[in-house]
Amino acid sequence: MFQWRPPLSVLLSASLLAACQRTTPPPTAPATVPVTASTPARAVRLLTRHLRDNDLDAFARDAVPPALHRQLEAAWAAGRTRWPLQELPFANRLPALLASLSAPDAPVRLQQVFDHQFAGQDRQIHGAVASLGVFGVQYIHDRGNFSSDEREHYVQLMQAMASWGRQAPLGDPALARQAIARLTVAARATGLASAEDFRAAGMTASLQRMGRFQAAFKQALAAYGLDLDADLDSMDASLQQQTGDSARVRMRYRLAGRPIDTVVTVRRVEGLWYVDDFLRHAEAAVAIAEVAAAP
Repeated sequence: MFQWRPPLSVLLSASLLAACQRTTPPPTAPATVPVTASTPARAVRLLTRHLRDNDLDAFARDAVPPALHRQLEAAWAAGRTRWPLQELPFANRLPALLASLSAPDAPVRLQQVFDHQFAGQDRQIHGAVASLGVFGVQYIHDRGNFSSDEREHYVQLMQAMASWGRQAPLGDPALARQAIARLTVAARATGLASAEDFRAAGMTASLQRMGRFQAAFKQALAAYGLDLDADLDSMDASLQQQTGDSARVRMRYRLAGRPIDTVVTVRRVEGLWYVDDFLRHAEAAVAIAEVAAAP
């Protein structure tokens, strides 16, 4: 999606690391889970459920038609794409982040950095988060290859995250110590510390490993009151309009205590429905990979 250079990106990354695993059980999953994306609303609910379950492999499988999924697997094996991880902010820095967290000295080194730059600096961090929120909203409006649906949704996400970040105890060194220890273990368990590691593991195995890391990351955020699993459980999807193989689905949920209300376009391909933005990004990833492979 979008990327920022330090220092604000460093502050945000540090704040996300500064948390510990919660000890309370996660919210109970809804009893009814759609098996296939047979309707526009079910397509949205299905992908949301995969994110809730940290099942990134299933997300990739159900976000695109089977033929396109096979093309993505081939492009991944050739080292030419890391979709759907490319949907994440800072995606191009993900191998470097995992390498940093996986390093033998990571717990001590990252704690020293936090203690020196961020410990007890809640006021300064909150100010930086507020600035990041303003800059992020402006960036989404003015730059980036976003659809109108993405712009509307991302602005709400940025505002909700900035509101949370301005209140969370981001300078707490005890929380940072526990979080860094836990996330370094989770990063090492992935075995993914370079672009070559992602290529060698393949699309399925890489996404399965990253799903487990995502679970640890979400648990860390929950210590600050940002319970992403509960927020995903709150999502309601309803059909707003359908014309032939195109439909509009309204998504309503809460993020960090703030209501998110947005509409996404959904496209029918060979009888099943897919979120258009994810489908468009996947198609672009394959096209870029094919150009790179051309002699």
